[in-house]
Amino acid sequence: MASLYFYYSAMNAGKTTSLLQTDHNYYERGMNTAIFVNAVDTRYGTGIVKSRIGLQKTAMTYNKDFDFFCYVKDAKDLSCVLVDEAQFLTKQQVEQLGDIVDFLNIPVLAYGLRTDFQGNCFEGSERLLAIADILVELKTICFCGKKAVMNMRIDENGNKITEGKQIEIGGNEKYISVCRKHFKRPENISRINK
Repeated sequence: MASLYFYYSAMNAGKTTSLLQTDHNYYERGMNTAIFVNAVDTRYGTGIVKSRIGLQKTAMTYNKDFDFFCYVKDAKDLSCVLVDEAQFLTKQQVEQLGDIVDFLNIPVLAYGLRTDFQGNCFEGSERLLAIADILVELKTICFCGKKAVMNMRIDENGNKITEGKQIEIGGNEKYISVCRKHFKRPENISRINK
């Protein structure tokens, strides 16, 4: 029986690495997957899923108008759907992923951030947390050693940024994963992040 999975975490927890490992596991068994990444994330080029440890693979891009269900129902011999940066999904797209599981009996594994730099849920993450069959938290740590649960946007000096648009693509130069305490009281972040 297929399920809808949501693998979530703060940044730098290995979500993309896990996605690529899952893809490899299907490949080794002669099974086909479809990998998707949001078109807004072009850090490594268009349609490239790349982990911070260097693993990468070509993926199909999606934007807010993409219909996952229509694409997958017409695909041939598909064993699994993998979605990177799932926080960028719309609520409707998360419903489409659920329909792929429920009506096409194909497992869907979505990987993404739970919250943005202000501590608010992304639309896609909020819906995945609500309807996914299986929730898996991938863990990473704050500089203090506690579990990191927040994504702090920082400036070039390592100071916390509290205002701005929700989506601003970046890596370690723009974000740091921190525990809730250091998200609330970031006074030591600029010293650590240099």
